[in-house]
Amino acid sequence: MENLDMFWNIARDVWKIESDSIKKLFKVIDKNEFINVLKVIANCKGRVITSGAGTSAVAAKKISHSLSCIEIPSFFLTPSDALHGALGSVQKGDLMILISKGGNTGEVVSLIKPLKEKNITVIGVTECGDSILGEESDFLLKIKIEKEADQFNMLATSSTLSVIAVFDAICVALMKYTKYTKEMFLKIHPSGAVGKRLKESQLKE
Repeated sequence: MENLDMFWNIARDVWKIESDSIKKLFKVIDKNEFINVLKVIANCKGRVITSGAGTSAVAAKKISHSLSCIEIPSFFLTPSDALHGALGSVQKGDLMILISKGGNTGEVVSLIKPLKEKNITVIGVTECGDSILGEESDFLLKIKIEKEADQFNMLATSSTLSVIAVFDAICVALMKYTKYTKEMFLKIHPSGAVGKRLKESQLKE
């Protein structure tokens, strides 16, 4: 009979490694980089478009949704679609966030040249400042973790959560920066548990 406690211990180790990575972000993230990205997103006159491949795409989609939830229009654009015509959806005044852990993902870095030709500001998110993405982005957020949560240090776990956590912090800071209110949130989120809580809160005030 296999010792099932082993699997519970694995789960505990995963949660510890991932939570430790997030706890260390305030030491990892450059304050000036964070503030610069915050300001450029807050002052964007168009849409904030996110892109990435693989697990980075999952993080990019979450970031885009969170931005839209605080009235910063945003959508996710698949790199391969962008390179086959969908780049036409990116227009003057828009801002592009490109995410690549190593900073050299082919489909992602191939977007940089056409984006610059369209005068689109690029925010690069990577752990490698000396990568193509790190060197060619207009703004850089370097997010490097010590260890992924799996035994081979390969599966994008801690790194993906850390990217999401950094942009969660940016979104919360943007709510303060843009004076975002509960009333504004209710207008775009009337359904579900959040909508119900907001309506109840409004009735009490």
